[in-house]
Amino acid sequence: VPYPAGGSLDLIGRVYAKALSDSLGQSFIVDNRGGANGNIGTEAVVNAPADGYTLVITSSSNLTINPGIYRKMPFDVQRDLAPVSLVAVQRNVLVVNPSLPVHTVKELVALAKAKPGTINYGSSGVGSSAHMSAELFRLVTGAELTHVPYKGVGPATNDLLAGQIPLMFNNLAVSTPFVKSGRLRALAVTGKGRHPALPQVQTMSEAGFPGVDVSLWEAMLAPASTPPEIIALLNAETIKASQNAELKERLASAGADPSAG
Repeated sequence: VPYPAGGSLDLIGRVYAKALSDSLGQSFIVDNRGGANGNIGTEAVVNAPADGYTLVITSSSNLTINPGIYRKMPFDVQRDLAPVSLVAVQRNVLVVNPSLPVHTVKELVALAKAKPGTINYGSSGVGSSAHMSAELFRLVTGAELTHVPYKGVGPATNDLLAGQIPLMFNNLAVSTPFVKSGRLRALAVTGKGRHPALPQVQTMSEAGFPGVDVSLWEAMLAPASTPPEIIALLNAETIKASQNAELKERLASAGADPSAG
């Protein structure tokens, strides 16, 4: 998992690791290697033996956004990686520390416009879905916010909870428990409809900003030259795992939906 422990991708990786361990009778060990919005950990997998024993579960931002914003990528996504399967799809939620005196998206926009550039937002790194979501929000609303990048969702969320940063477009998987406990206030979810994990929270469209529409996916990949029969086995077992009732419940309760194929 090319992000620090405590983030949504870490959760998804650990849930799949347990399901695959149970199914294949092998120990799946989660190795968190954060940095460079996933590039460091993913490069480690690219350079690993192509024997099916080293895999990566990473995000769409790592695979599709990074090549557009990094001057030099340490690997070529299409050349150096073999896709095994999608594993999950999720959306972001705009959450604020309760100390920030806003209860709606429009109130946040008004405050940001009244104090341009003075309100910080956190993200899991430059080019992450949290960063891109906030920049899209800034462009659509005209609210001037200042970016504070972290090395992963976990560290950013910890500072959000502590009040070191006032807001963040965070993963539903990470934010949902804190919203339900009252430690964070959710203003809106990105995407087309309300999410069953937080049914009381408006969509960005309902909040008056339909242009802020973001979803992201996570996938399992292997080094490019991994034998096709190993890829096929891992694909079949990942699809089987995604249909596991316990896995579905764990991901859905945290705002992520299993999506293998």
